[in-house]
Amino acid sequence: MSLPIGELAALGTSVSWTVSAFAFESATRRMGPLAMNFVRVTLALVILSVVVTFVRGTPLPTDATTAQLGWLALSGLVGLVLGDLCLFRAYVEIGARRAMLLQTTAPIFAALIGWAALGETPRPSAALGTALVLGGVAWAITERTSSAQHQAASAGTGRVGLGVVLAIGGALGQAGGLILSKHGMAGYHPIAATQVRMIAGVVGFAVVVTLASAWPRVAAAFANRAGVGFTALGALFGPTIGVSLSLLAVAHTQAGVASALIASQQVWMAGATVALGRERLGVGGLVGAALAVAGVILLVAL
Repeated sequence: MSLPIGELAALGTSVSWTVSAFAFESATRRMGPLAMNFVRVTLALVILSVVVTFVRGTPLPTDATTAQLGWLALSGLVGLVLGDLCLFRAYVEIGARRAMLLQTTAPIFAALIGWAALGETPRPSAALGTALVLGGVAWAITERTSSAQHQAASAGTGRVGLGVVLAIGGALGQAGGLILSKHGMAGYHPIAATQVRMIAGVVGFAVVVTLASAWPRVAAAFANRAGVGFTALGALFGPTIGVSLSLLAVAHTQAGVASALIASQQVWMAGATVALGRERLGVGGLVGAALAVAGVILLVAL
């Protein structure tokens, strides 16, 4: 029996993004979301360029075809720029808990787009495993053990309709970015493909920063040593290791399956917050985690 490379890579993505999420949370408090995002993709591009030079002997993806460059760049703009901008804004409008819950629709969108654009038909065990992961993640996210925690996680501006649209936009961005990546990286090195996406991300965020007249905030962010340190840690595990693993995942398994396994990040985050003493996990959270783990086992083993 061959190793399920795609599924294992997707799980690796979820673990890497769990580490990066805590690092970016600390960085955002010190820099603000827009400045942090620009610093994030810039540092990730620097790290990736060093890695690509050692692994492939060239600092730039000069061997990619025009079509590969185009699809991967579009993937970076859709997933890294538009998707993340929508998601971070959704946090402000409806709070992190609701936004994270709506973000779990990304695997559904990925499966639908994969079916329509790539002709991917999920096997029955994959469909059941995906349903278990999504159900478990949703259950774990909605679990709160005190009203104070619930209010903190649900805080927002009250513009629920706008927040829902933005959160779904973030999910669509993540799903669309994965599909575009899979289409563009056929036969290409996943780390070099990640570098192309990150170049597009830097350019895209530079345009956004310019339109928002936020360059002074970005300059101040680069001068914040603690913020840069947390962002560098997050950039290593998120846009560098995590994104590279996500591209490896979609190259070796169906996009919907990969996206569902990546969504299990929310369960690992819940476990980490409990381990760090930030919150307690109730019965519902334990049941949700168990369902998600069962779904992961089903997706990986069958």
